[in-house]
Amino acid sequence: MSYFLRKIGFYAVALWAALTLNFAIPRMLPGNPVDILLAKLQQRGGQITPETRKAYALLLGGDDSQPLWRQYLDYLGNLFQGDLGVSVSYYPAPVSEVIGQSLPWTVVLVGLATVIAAVLGVALGAFVGWKPGTWLDSLIPATTLLAAVPYFWLALLLTYLLARVLGWFPLQGGYDVVLTPGWNPEFIASAIQYGFLPALTIVLASIGGWLLGMRNMMVSTLSEDYILTAEAKGLSPRKILRSYASRNAVLPSVAGFAISLGFVVSGSVITEQVFSYPGIGGRLLGAVSNNDYALMQGLFLFITLAVLGANLVVDLLYGLIDPRTRARS
Repeated sequence: MSYFLRKIGFYAVALWAALTLNFAIPRMLPGNPVDILLAKLQQRGGQITPETRKAYALLLGGDDSQPLWRQYLDYLGNLFQGDLGVSVSYYPAPVSEVIGQSLPWTVVLVGLATVIAAVLGVALGAFVGWKPGTWLDSLIPATTLLAAVPYFWLALLLTYLLARVLGWFPLQGGYDVVLTPGWNPEFIASAIQYGFLPALTIVLASIGGWLLGMRNMMVSTLSEDYILTAEAKGLSPRKILRSYASRNAVLPSVAGFAISLGFVVSGSVITEQVFSYPGIGGRLLGAVSNNDYALMQGLFLFITLAVLGANLVVDLLYGLIDPRTRARS
């Protein structure tokens, strides 16, 4: 029990530190979202007064004329009430609404692509590592080359070949704009068709790392004494591969998979930009470009919670799966 309490306490402190950095980093950037919004108002012929500036500052989540510590307390208070402020980039939409509209797209696209890449990479890595030195090792340089190719270049190459030349998939977007979003067969089929190329890019770019990591762990595991003991008992190679070698070699990949799932929320900025996909990545880039403090903080908050939550789950599961972890702690 003390092991789990220590872990929960550690992640609680890490969450507080992340929230503090989330408050501080946007305010260290040059520019001010209130000034940006007032500049747009002035371009439309509006009158700017001190009262107007204070009203806009309050609308965006706090009065920047107050001391920094007071802004920090207001920030934490609003955060625990679920108030993430108003987005400058998508004014007057609340940050929670902007994130709510984009998050499902990113979670479905990047989440499914990450799961597919991890499952294929780990399965292929286990099979290749089971028979090292054979022709199967040729899969490693091929997949590693795809992982080393610049992400945007791979996305552009797939777009040119599969979308422009062959015309199999749409070039950009998340769905056919003539359709009304909803849980109906036409919209779901359109979303799958538009999301295939971005998902394929993510899978091809990341499968090499999973394959190489699992293959190396398998080669290392095969030299362990319990593998030799299992062979001496006369167990079948399939039984040894499934119950002894793969089961122990996959533990580092489980941790990596959970961390990857945590970063799913952040999306894939480059992929979403290339394909004009309506996900979190595009929102994050727009927030940084427009000094949108509220939207940046909201996005960073979701990313932080996802990553910390994924790591916490892995640590707790490791304590249950591998008793040696609790003993070393």
